[in-house]
Amino acid sequence: MRVLHVISEMGAGGAETLVAGMVARGEDYGWVSAVAGGGGFRADALAAAGTPVFPVPLARRSKAGVLKAAWAARRAIARFRPDVVLAHNVGASLVARLALAPGRRRPVTVFHGVAEPDYPAAARILRRTSGRVVAVSTATADRLAASGLERPVVIRNAVFPRPPVFGRAEIRASLGVPERTPVALCLARLEPQKRHDVLLDAWASVGGDAVLWLAGDGSLRPELERRAQELGRRVEFLGTRADVPDLLAAADVTVLTSDWEGLPLAVLESMAAGRPVVATDVGGIAGVLAGGGGIVVPPADPAATAAALTTLLFDPAVRETTALEGIRAIERDYDPHPLMKSYDELLRGAR
Repeated sequence: MRVLHVISEMGAGGAETLVAGMVARGEDYGWVSAVAGGGGFRADALAAAGTPVFPVPLARRSKAGVLKAAWAARRAIARFRPDVVLAHNVGASLVARLALAPGRRRPVTVFHGVAEPDYPAAARILRRTSGRVVAVSTATADRLAASGLERPVVIRNAVFPRPPVFGRAEIRASLGVPERTPVALCLARLEPQKRHDVLLDAWASVGGDAVLWLAGDGSLRPELERRAQELGRRVEFLGTRADVPDLLAAADVTVLTSDWEGLPLAVLESMAAGRPVVATDVGGIAGVLAGGGGIVVPPADPAATAAALTTLLFDPAVRETTALEGIRAIERDYDPHPLMKSYDELLRGAR
C-alpha cells in the first residue's frame, strides 16, 4: 500500500513526530511511504534514509497560498501515485482535497487539534474535504462531533521509541548546567497556543537554583526573551532541537502550559523517558496522566504550575514514583503497534 502523508511542515512538532514514526514503522505493515510538505529537519532525515519527500509550500491563509500548495501537492501525487493520501490537520486536508483529481477518493485526515473557538470552522472544512477523520484523543473527537462532524475514529497517539545518543552528563555539560541542578524542560513551539508567558510567570515563583530549558522556536521568541531577562540564566532558550531524546535524558521533569492540545506527543515521550510531566488540563492530557506520570494543572494558572513544578523538581521520592507510573502507563497504553495496526486497517479500507 502506497501512503502519501501531506503535512504543512516537518519540524519539531507532535504531528511531525507522528509522521516520522509512522513512516519508519510502515514497512512492517507493507507500506511504501512518502511525505509532501514544507520541509524541516525531519523531512531531511527521512530523505536521507530513502523516503521520497516532495516540497509543498506552506499554505498561508490566502486563496493564492492554498492554490500554490495544492498544485505542488498534485505534482507529488502524480509522481508518487499513492493508494491513499493521509493529511495531517485541517489546512493539509484542504490542500490534499484540491490536489486530488476528480473521482479520486478523498483524503483521510488525522486531526491533531485546534483552539476551542476554531472547532466549528474545522468541522465545516473537514466535512467537505475528508473521506474519514481520525482524532488523536477522545476529547478532540467529542469536540468535533459537537461541532457537527460525524464522529471521527479515535486512534490515540503512541510513542515511537528514540534512544538518546549522548548521556545526561554530556548534554548538561554542553549547556553549562551542573549535574545536581534541577532542570525542567518545555518541548513546544514559541507560539501563542503554548502559553510560555504562563510558564515564565510560574517559573519566577519556583525557588532554588533550578533551570528551565525552552526547546523550540517561533514568532514569540523575541517577546519571551525580553520577558525572561529578569530571570537571568535560570531560563535558557535552546531553539529548535533535533535531539529531544538527549534533552529528556538530561532533564528532570517536563512542562507544558498550553491553552489547547490534542494528545501531545511531547507528554508521551516524556513519560516514556521516565520524566514526570506538569501539563495543563486540555485535550487528552488528563486522560493520559490519569494513570500517573505527572501532575495536571488548570490552564493559565501560574501558581498551580509553580507548585507542581516545585514538588517534582525538589522531592526526589515523588519524582521517582511519578516517573515509574509514567513508564508503566506508556508500556500499557501507548505502544506503537496498536496505533499502526489501526491505521493500517483504516487506510486499506479507504483505498
